Amino acid sequence: MTPDTYTIQETFLEVGDGHTLYIQEWGNPSAKTTILFLHGGPGGSSQDKHKGVFDPLRHRVVFFDQRGSGKSLPYGSIDHNTTQDQIADINKVADHLRLKKFILKGGSWGSCLALAYGIAHPDRVLAMVLDGIWTGSKEETDYVDKGEFRKYFPEVWEHYLEATPPEHQSDPSAYHFKRIVGSDAAASKQSGYAYETLEGSLMALDDRHTAETFEDFDPAGVRIEVHYLLNQLFLPDHFILDNAHKLTMPIWLIQGRYDAVCPPITAYMLAKKLPHATLLWSINGHKADHESWNLQRTILAQWS
Repeated sequence: MTPDTYTIQETFLEVGDGHTLYIQEWGNPSAKTTILFLHGGPGGSSQDKHKGVFDPLRHRVVFFDQRGSGKSLPYGSIDHNTTQDQIADINKVADHLRLKKFILKGGSWGSCLALAYGIAHPDRVLAMVLDGIWTGSKEETDYVDKGEFRKYFPEVWEHYLEATPPEHQSDPSAYHFKRIVGSDAAASKQSGYAYETLEGSLMALDDRHTAETFEDFDPAGVRIEVHYLLNQLFLPDHFILDNAHKLTMPIWLIQGRYDAVCPPITAYMLAKKLPHATLLWSINGHKADHESWNLQRTILAQWS
């Protein structure tokens, strides 16, 4: 993420355990309400394109790169990198900026982290605006990692198997995940590229996905993601769905009807358990498009 005309300040915040987070405060410093943006992954980063859903004249937005991600240091680290650490970091970022309450905006893993944070600290969250809903249950992760999507994307699963030795094709993700978090850098990159290609192919609604070249591929992000997946996101199974009743703040769920990474059933089930949820459907896959962004802009306009 680069500074621009609306950047208020950039800073690095030490949060303990050897981790330092990159923060960019952006938009209108006099806005009544502050929005904390939680990027996807785990292992993703805040990017300039994420600013597109916000109005810099009406919103004050805090972007930060989570542990090991983006410009945060040490880059790619999975040490002391858990959901509980990330929840604590949100408090540290908010305290550093003297924010008592705020809105959480996140998609995919960002939606999961927002919900987990809200369960732990409901008193600090005014509202949530979430898309690409993921709660981190075993069923959700198995849908991707065990190829349950293959009825719709058969060629994607076949390509994944082609990158897997025959003796491991009964459970290819177990093979690749072990290599991704292992100490062999070459093996980590090879398997990381195979898994990244799998996920990337599911994010498009057609066959126009073009993977980056192997030479340009950086495995740091997928290594963090797999570290979380191997540990079931450091949450008990169904933790968010089982505790959704505690989230009494207004929550908007914007879910793509054709999301092949985070199946829409999760958003539907979550909406039924949240006391004050509004579920809005958009015609897109996992990547939010203009329709999804317009819905989010309309919702966020209420809080300017």
